[in-house]
Amino acid sequence: MTRVRIDMFVSLDGYTSMGGESADNPMGEDWGRLTASYAATRTFHERVFGDTSGAGTSGVDDTYAAAHFEGIGAEIIGASMFGLHTYPNDPDWKGWWGDEPPFGTPVYVLSHTAPRPSIEMQGGTTFHFRSGAVDDVLAEASAAAAGLDVRVGGGVRTAREFLRAGLVDHLHLMVAPIVLGRGMRLWDDLPALDRTHKVTTEVAESGTIHVTFTR
Repeated sequence: MTRVRIDMFVSLDGYTSMGGESADNPMGEDWGRLTASYAATRTFHERVFGDTSGAGTSGVDDTYAAAHFEGIGAEIIGASMFGLHTYPNDPDWKGWWGDEPPFGTPVYVLSHTAPRPSIEMQGGTTFHFRSGAVDDVLAEASAAAAGLDVRVGGGVRTAREFLRAGLVDHLHLMVAPIVLGRGMRLWDDLPALDRTHKVTTEVAESGTIHVTFTR
């Protein structure tokens, strides 16, 4: 059965989107601080950098990082995560990840700009650009997933839209032990997910708190 899954990074004070985005720092100035424990894992080194030397941490953070990639048949991301806001008029822009993105699945990019043709990348990733309602895009992604799960990959506005619509079956938060004091808050005006989902927590060696909501 296809589930809708989200993995997100959030600070202790509930912020997950920061200012200072640029071509060199597309996710914002504090992104490195939020994601430090994940980026240090063996799984991240292998799946993102192609490093098979065994470098990286292998504790609790790595267990969750490995689960992040398991059982995914399609992905949905927002326009800013792909980079459409940074490169709105560049027809040759193919995202931040190089010739072989780490998805390995169809990826549906939500956009309100002019339609773009699909982009087939190395390693099984194909980017499709859609401007319809999230329910319609989810239906298409679910069909493409062929029984595997659909991951909503962010950014935070896209994740909040799916949460607000009650479409998320599994939410995994990586709560970094830092205080940002700025950005976009994840939970403002969202339903109480703890009433509809089972909540579990686990603290990693890095101090990251893994909070999981499962329908």
